Amino acid sequence: MDEAVFTHASSSPSSIIANYPLISAFVAFVVAQSTKFFSVWFKERRCDLKQLVGSGGMPSSHSATVTALAAAIGFQEGLGGSLFAIALLLACIVMYDATGVRLQAGRQAEVLNQIIYELPDEHPLAERIPLRELLGHTPVQVIVGGILGLIIAAIGHLITIT
Repeated sequence: MDEAVFTHASSSPSSIIANYPLISAFVAFVVAQSTKFFSVWFKERRCDLKQLVGSGGMPSSHSATVTALAAAIGFQEGLGGSLFAIALLLACIVMYDATGVRLQAGRQAEVLNQIIYELPDEHPLAERIPLRELLGHTPVQVIVGGILGLIIAAIGHLITIT
């Protein structure tokens, strides 16, 4: 491989700060998670710090993150490149998984928790810690997360070209 490629790829740590796709993805994640935190705070008047890192809820931070990454790569590298293709496929897989497997796993956890809750106190499983129920997302939560990610990448693009 060409030595210039290695030199460019291993440039200073400050190049991470200038990495527009990475920054877009990070900002999308932070905005989505913060939105969940503040919506709980406004609705329920309680501070739930788990909302800053937890999965599930509106909007999907997973969808916002991968959409921002794919869109930023598309804006920066063009839509015809391999990097955009990889990022787009990754985004589709993550969003499909959020509305499919993870959503169904959360619904199963809800049913299992209800079964365990109804067990008599002397049953060996009666004192189990409940399973996490909020794992996946509804299609609307994923779509809103995707739109949020696209908006953040577009704003980042406008900032980087000016």
